[in-house]
Amino acid sequence: MAAPPESLLRYCPPVLVSRRGDRASPGTPPGASGTQQPQELLNAILPPREWQEAHKLWVQEVSTEPSTRRDVVMLQEQLDRQLQQRQARETGLCPVRRELYTQCFDELIRQTTVSCAERGLLLLRVRDELRLTLSAYQALYESSVAFGVRKALQAEQGKAHLEKRIAELEEEKKELEKQVSEEKAKCEAIERQETERREIEEKKHSEEVTFLKRTNQQLKAQLECIIAAKN
Repeated sequence: MAAPPESLLRYCPPVLVSRRGDRASPGTPPGASGTQQPQELLNAILPPREWQEAHKLWVQEVSTEPSTRRDVVMLQEQLDRQLQQRQARETGLCPVRRELYTQCFDELIRQTTVSCAERGLLLLRVRDELRLTLSAYQALYESSVAFGVRKALQAEQGKAHLEKRIAELEEEKKELEKQVSEEKAKCEAIERQETERREIEEKKHSEEVTFLKRTNQQLKAQLECIIAAKN
């Protein structure tokens, strides 16, 4: 395991520990005793980091060195430089930006604890509450994203179903239009046949009327001739 990467939190030089039991215990929990040494208190607030290299255990505790105003300015400059070098996003969720700001906050807690233990413990309480709040918001965000993905998948499935239904209705519409065209053609054929039949009937009726009129005139003429002959 390689050495931990550079951090905004100030640490003491690493110490080689041959066995884990050779290192002193980190101390009692924060706030348990007012007689704690600064290093013990810092170890309880900000646990030392340790790693193995070449089968050797290295331990690095948080520095107890007081900080000056220049140290704070340098911390800000280092934060800005790290944000730029690691290409942290300026907006939205960004693990890199969150990690760097967490390191910066831990360093501010360290600086404050060295000068005033009570103020450092209060900042620790604020930090832990912020972490809980961020975790809750992150869980809510992930849940919302998962819900949105599920809804999007359901919408896609519903869209596919609707598209299939639309295709079926379009096919049904074409079939109905075909039936309407066939029925319309039948109606037009029937109308033509009826018109032709009516014309034939009218012509036949007209011929019969003409024949009857001519026959009537002939009979009338014959009757007149008969009457005239008798007179």
